[in-house]
Amino acid sequence: PGGMQKFYDWVGSTLRYPAMATDNNIQGTVQVSFTIEKDGTLTDVKSEGRKLGYGMEEEAVRVLRLSKRWNVGMQNGKPVRVKYNIPLKFTMPQ
Repeated sequence: PGGMQKFYDWVGSTLRYPAMATDNNIQGTVQVSFTIEKDGTLTDVKSEGRKLGYGMEEEAVRVLRLSKRWNVGMQNGKPVRVKYNIPLKFTMPQ
């Protein structure tokens, strides 16, 4: 609820930049996939693609697992499971 901008604002306030990544000056984008179930909960949360390491994938997965329920996907008026992929960009804190 609130759209993707509100979701990304929440992610930004919840995400903790991993100390190992800060110490090694690591930045980048983590691709995360998950399934939105018929009740709006997220399951099968995992990082995909190129790994950055230094705890970044684990932090992205941790934050998504804390997410509130999503709006349910609908097809022909019935709720359906939806596979979703999003990029989470890690930029060094100033």
